[in-house]
Amino acid sequence: MRYLQRERTIVETLLPGLDELLAASSLTELEAVGGPGVKLFTEAGGPGLLVPSEHGGKGADLLTAVRVQRALGSRSPSLAVATTMHHFSVASLVEAAATSSGLEWMLLAAIAKDNLLLASGFAEGRTGQGILNPALTARTDGDKVFLSGSKKPCSLARSMNLLTASLPLPGPDGTEQLAIALIPADSPGVSVKPFWGSPILAGAESDEVVLDDVEVPPELLVRTDVTADGRLDQLQTVGFVWFEALMTASYLGAVSALVERILLNQRADPAVQADAVAAVEAAVLALEGLAADTASGISQDTLARSLMCRYAAQDTIGRVLSVTLEALGGMAFIGSPDVAYLNSACRALAFHPPSRARMAAPLAEYFAGHAPLRIP
Repeated sequence: MRYLQRERTIVETLLPGLDELLAASSLTELEAVGGPGVKLFTEAGGPGLLVPSEHGGKGADLLTAVRVQRALGSRSPSLAVATTMHHFSVASLVEAAATSSGLEWMLLAAIAKDNLLLASGFAEGRTGQGILNPALTARTDGDKVFLSGSKKPCSLARSMNLLTASLPLPGPDGTEQLAIALIPADSPGVSVKPFWGSPILAGAESDEVVLDDVEVPPELLVRTDVTADGRLDQLQTVGFVWFEALMTASYLGAVSALVERILLNQRADPAVQADAVAAVEAAVLALEGLAADTASGISQDTLARSLMCRYAAQDTIGRVLSVTLEALGGMAFIGSPDVAYLNSACRALAFHPPSRARMAAPLAEYFAGHAPLRIP
């Protein structure tokens, strides 16, 4: 069986024609600002991938979604990263709909029917700030809630239909708790400004989204039990597990693109080829094992394991990049921008939250049994 054949077959089954269209475009074209990847994904029905089938979606579980993201990452790292942010938001809505009597199911049906894209306005792009800390400020006027501030970078900034954002709202006892808001992209006061200055992952549309006293419809507010200390409730835990798993799969897809190139290089040392495949597949198998286990539920232990998979994948990617670049040789580097581009793009997994350094103490405390897992 050819390398990545399983993953690309799954994409063809769920999103017919997408892989072929991505393969027909050059990596340079797909990764550029305004590249065709997001549009092709949307037209193939990608926004509804995780929406349950009873709401009109594809009903993909985490294992299937991991394989889809790896396939997309092998064609366009920018597309995989951008769509991970969409899927993260959808997975959170699915979890909310399962335990709520609100209107989340109507939103899910609309996402699948109308191919709506969700951007994430959480605080994960702010240096030195915890991922759970709201990136926007909220103002209340009676029952009305208004948001101001900006999120940068914000993937899918140019193509989004809805922005998901976190905000603090008083809980039943007056303590501030995290709420999730969904804001239509065409709401008065929403604007997008250029922000992303690097050519790496430019196709993810990671620009700045600005909110100027934007009113949030009450039916588009989802309250959580998360307070300022960063302890995770079930909704957040599920969202983080999906985020870490799908983002890891996306970058494993990107490094798989280099492995695929070395397998097709007849001059490459077979020992190096086999070593590169083995290293990536080991990381993939660990991630797929985690994804398969989520069928029986997601807990703090699942989140801790997802972080271990992600950090292990970072190490694997670094090692595989070294051996593949050397094996491909200088002529491959000189003859096409793809090799140098993938080398840079693959390393960006380390930039996504939460960083290994920030999570060192919380994970050590958790595995030692001293404290619940926190995301600082």
